[in-house]
Amino acid sequence: MHVCTVTPISKTVGAARISGAQAIPYPTGNPNITVEKEELVKRETVIKALNLLIE
Repeated sequence: MHVCTVTPISKTVGAARISGAQAIPYPTGNPNITVEKEELVKRETVIKALNLLIE
């Protein structure tokens, strides 16, 4: 499972499961939103990645 911001690179190297992330400097978060909203974004990113593992 690869959580990344530049998915074409992951595809090029042959990653089997790829989950797109938010942005290059903050792949699993966003410092411009509230802490509560950022926690939800992080949780959604991880859950999306975990779901790809069980597909």
